[in-house]
Amino acid sequence: MSTVDEAVAAIRKGEPVVLPFDTVYGVAADPYRDEPTRRIYRLKGRNEYKPSALVACDVDYLLECVPELRGRSATIARALLPGAYTLVFPNPARRFPWLTGATPEAIGVRVPDVFEPCAEVLARVGALVATSANHPGGQDPASLDDVPEDIRAGAAAVVDGGRLQGSPSTVIDFTGPEPRVLRLGAASGSEALQRVASLLEAARA
Repeated sequence: MSTVDEAVAAIRKGEPVVLPFDTVYGVAADPYRDEPTRRIYRLKGRNEYKPSALVACDVDYLLECVPELRGRSATIARALLPGAYTLVFPNPARRFPWLTGATPEAIGVRVPDVFEPCAEVLARVGALVATSANHPGGQDPASLDDVPEDIRAGAAAVVDGGRLQGSPSTVIDFTGPEPRVLRLGAASGSEALQRVASLLEAARA
């Protein structure tokens, strides 16, 4: 298994790594350049038109990465993150186009509620592009044993974080007039929608 230092070094070199996030094991890379994202897509066998999440160490850093997430989007992000959510927001500047797939006008973002060792990796690199460490349609990896052997072999670093809950993040789309839950996962979609509705109503009062 790899150390945190080895994982950070690999990410900075643009190589893919396997990390234990708060929900499932993910394959991750440097989000600031297109080639590292392409590498994790090739490793996973993911269609390049499918989007992946921008994962930040905290909400403030996320807002530095995508400064257009202000006002309503920032309010929602601070209400739900960190947590087991992927939030899809408008991306008018079309930032990080290599990870937004066929919808560059929208971007999915995460601030996971991670523990060591993933927390240290994320704190040191600031942000990652990440997707679950499985092949399309495969089992959500709750442990390293669930990560396909070829993905582990193709990653420059593999960090063990023990057994995770094994459900992916809940994905909520905030790009339209009404939010939509695109995927139910580890966190409650209905609770998130209620929390956001109450918050926005209070802000308008």
